[in-house]
Amino acid sequence: MTDDAVSDRPQPGTAVQFRWRKWDGSPHWVNDAIYLGRDRWGDWLGQPAGWANVRPGLSFPAEVDNVTLLPPSGDHAVTVHALPHRVRVYIDIAWDIRWEERAPTGIDMDLDVVKAIDGRGLYIDDRDEWDEHRAAHGYPPEVVERLEALAVDLERRVGAGEAPFDDATPDAWLARLSALAAA
Repeated sequence: MTDDAVSDRPQPGTAVQFRWRKWDGSPHWVNDAIYLGRDRWGDWLGQPAGWANVRPGLSFPAEVDNVTLLPPSGDHAVTVHALPHRVRVYIDIAWDIRWEERAPTGIDMDLDVVKAIDGRGLYIDDRDEWDEHRAAHGYPPEVVERLEALAVDLERRVGAGEAPFDDATPDAWLARLSALAAA
C-alpha cells in the first residue's frame, strides 16, 4: 500500500467495505467497517460489534468491537479485538493491500499470525491452507519466501509486545471507535 495516495482516504467516521480476494482473483471476505484515521503505523479501520463479515458461503457479525491496521507495506492487516474476545490479535498475511475508490482491497494469502487469550497462545495458523494454495495457484517463489519470513517476524514482534502490537496502540483506536459509535 503506497503512502502517495493519502488523499484517496475517506474522512474519519466514513463507512467502508474492506474487500478481500484470493490470489486467483476470486472473491473472499468483505468486512464492513468505519475509517478511523491514520497514524505512524498506517491506516486504521474500526468494526463495531454486530457489523457484517461476509464471504461466499459464510456470514457472521463481529462478536466484539475490533480495529484493523493497514500498514503502508500492504503485506498484512492486523486486527485487534476488544476484550473479552478469545483472540486478541489476528494478522492476515496479505499481498497488495491498497486503496481503490476510497476503500481498501487486498489479497488474502492464507497464512495468519494469531494471539489467542483462550489458552492457545501465539502461533502461525493455516500453514496447511498456505501450502495447498501456493501449489495450486503457483505463488512465485520470491513471494513465498518474503511472506513466510514476514509471518515469522510478525509472530516475534507480537510476542515481544512491540508497538503497534502492544495493547496501548490499538486500545487508543478502539476508544476512538467507541466514541464514534456513541455519537
